Amino acid sequence: MSRILRLGVLLLLVSCGGGNNSAPRDLDNACSILDQRPKYHGAMKRAEERWGVPVHVQMATIYQESKFIGNARTKRRYALGFIPAGRQSSAYGYSQALDGTWDDYRRDTGRRGAKRNRIDDAADFMGWYMSRSERKLGLSKWDAQSQYLAYHEGQAGYARGSHLQKAWLIRVAADVGRRADMYQRQLITCDRL
Repeated sequence: MSRILRLGVLLLLVSCGGGNNSAPRDLDNACSILDQRPKYHGAMKRAEERWGVPVHVQMATIYQESKFIGNARTKRRYALGFIPAGRQSSAYGYSQALDGTWDDYRRDTGRRGAKRNRIDDAADFMGWYMSRSERKLGLSKWDAQSQYLAYHEGQAGYARGSHLQKAWLIRVAADVGRRADMYQRQLITCDRL
């Protein structure tokens, strides 16, 4: 393959990726985030309309999972401290969805071409997952803290109470709940709810 053709293919792949690989500025201001990235608001509103998960709950979860970085991945592991030995998990994208859960989502929704680094797909995934958590576990879609625990531990793990043995995770979930409340108040002020 010629250099020019390879360069063209590479540019095409980069331009069609659909992800935004840098975080917006001022992640503590929901209105600022949505002003910088208008696509986020449209994606999250569509997910809210389809699945009933409020925008502020989605935003707080995305903040915790990826800090709004479209190609976020878990850290690499190293053998002997310097030999690359893979990643901590297959979590990827805005939602940090694992490979298997993402495959379940695509199969269940028929969205075969969905990609974790596209905000539209990541928001829809979160709506789908949290809607299932409401149905399976009785968790309100408005309860960001409990939804985050089920999101992090998986629905089966949450049902077993695996989160109850993890004080650090309980603290993180409380932070997600507080951030969701903060984002909700901010979204009211800029008329984005």
